[in-house]
Amino acid sequence: MPSEAGEAGDGRSGAAQPHRSAAGLTAFIAVALALVLVAVSLIAGRVTAVAEPSPSTRSAEAGFARDMQTHHDQAVQMSMIVRDRSDDPEVRLLAYDIATSQSQQAGQMFGWLAVWGLPQASPDPPMTWMRLPVLSDAGGAAHSDHASAATDAGADAGAMPGMATREQLDELRRLSGRDAERLFLQLMIAHHQGGIEMAEGVVARSGNPVVTDLAGSMVTAQRAEVSLMEAMLADRPAE
Repeated sequence: MPSEAGEAGDGRSGAAQPHRSAAGLTAFIAVALALVLVAVSLIAGRVTAVAEPSPSTRSAEAGFARDMQTHHDQAVQMSMIVRDRSDDPEVRLLAYDIATSQSQQAGQMFGWLAVWGLPQASPDPPMTWMRLPVLSDAGGAAHSDHASAATDAGADAGAMPGMATREQLDELRRLSGRDAERLFLQLMIAHHQGGIEMAEGVVARSGNPVVTDLAGSMVTAQRAEVSLMEAMLADRPAE
């Protein structure tokens, strides 16, 4: 596996190092931005929590909180795996940042459900909430709290976007070094793209600012991280 010092003989040219360092700085900035946005959403949540009615158990807000916890948990899992399989400091920093930020967000969404007096387990299959209609352009509540109102909308309940398969996770555990880094980046790019789809989905279906503020911050941060990971993947061609 490559050493953290990037010694000669590890197959990487010295010319690539300034670009890699810049990418690492970009990773730090992206995560710092994400943490700032999350902090803002927390403040907004405290200000508006009293005025906002609690969502019902079949609402888009509750469905998002449950499913995104599951989605985030896998991102944390993949991040911890690659930290054990790579010595590359840039990859390890990115994995640490993803694990830290998404663990915090998962805890926040767990807290929402507790405050709303709702169970952590859903009465419906995963992603059922994405069948609910979006809010009207005028801001009115065009969506029903009951998933049955949109049962025939065509969404594939249970298909959570961007999730890695068990076989892909097993492969990540078997690999090391550059191969593990490449697979991690490929899986996490797809994972983030799925998370963005879910976050945008709840923003379109919710008028609750506590939920939409955090979801919006996820979209911003994960888009930045996708761009970073695409650059990192390009820097690590298959050998």
